[in-house]
Amino acid sequence: MEIRPETPPDIAAVRQVNMAAFQRENEANLVDRLRGGTATFALVAVQSQQIVGHICFSPVSILGEQGENLLLLGLAPIAVLPEYQRQGIGTLLIQHGLKACVEFGCQAVVVLGDPQYYMRFGFIPAIQKGLKCQYDVPEEAFMILELVGGALTGGSGTIQYRPEFMNV
Repeated sequence: MEIRPETPPDIAAVRQVNMAAFQRENEANLVDRLRGGTATFALVAVQSQQIVGHICFSPVSILGEQGENLLLLGLAPIAVLPEYQRQGIGTLLIQHGLKACVEFGCQAVVVLGDPQYYMRFGFIPAIQKGLKCQYDVPEEAFMILELVGGALTGGSGTIQYRPEFMNV
């Protein structure tokens, strides 16, 4: 399994991975809209010269008492072809993606998803850091991982996703 940055020749395959994984176009359209944005990057999982997984990170901001000098990224979406799911590909994508976030200078990553899954990577409910999501979601499902210890200490606010997320 190779995990590498997404490249322009990957675009059609990445779209197919997202459509197959989510059984709709919304996430594939989101990735297309996010692509090329400032501080946005994506990785692909390649097996036998076929793209079987994809993960995207894009900037988020905090409306509140902190966040002006922080680089925060949102992990979304992550997709694996159905026939390759439950084989550890998503885990590899997240591990490589979080390492890339650190190298990129990101202080924290947020995600909206299954708490049991994301806790394995060190994510905690964002409310524990005084942060909430702009969307009406269960508190336990909106999570954050500090990549720089203490980066979120003493603040509070609402995480705002890029406008491209409004139609998902």
